Amino acid sequence: MNRSQLEHIVRSASDILPGEEILIIGSQSILGTWDETRLPREVILSVEADVTTLDGGEEKTDMIDGAIGEGSRFHELFGMDAQGVSLKTAVLPQGWRDRLVKLDNAATRPGHGFCLEPHDCVLAKMVAGRQKDHDFGSALLKARLLETQTLAERIELLEISKRHKVRIRAWLRGAVPTGS
Repeated sequence: MNRSQLEHIVRSASDILPGEEILIIGSQSILGTWDETRLPREVILSVEADVTTLDGGEEKTDMIDGAIGEGSRFHELFGMDAQGVSLKTAVLPQGWRDRLVKLDNAATRPGHGFCLEPHDCVLAKMVAGRQKDHDFGSALLKARLLETQTLAERIELLEISKRHKVRIRAWLRGAVPTGS
């Protein structure tokens, strides 16, 4: 996915739910901060964006999923989709709402979107802990697009078990490029 495709998803979701603020909470939220020209290939492989509304309304999310989700006419036409997800899908560091990146331009109108700040996005993926999540975070670190100190500080803002924090700290130590 690239930024213009993400903008198309935000625009389409806003058409479905006029006046709603659209939240991208999955890996493609990274496109709110950097466009695809700055990002490692591994980071932009997905053809779906995890989408909800800023208030997390699950009925609204279901409407998005039904209209532009996987298997929809939108998906068939454009080769991408918006997977409607719950805010409960992601475990995010405290204060994440204050750090959202606004995606608002002519290509998102009539609406606008909000994307997770990259460090928050990566930590949510580390909580999930799948191999593809580790690859995602490691690629961003290798490209020097993330600050290891910021990640380390925000690990402490996650409401997860001590054991999970230890696992994420271990990933961070192993993923930091040599010379950082």
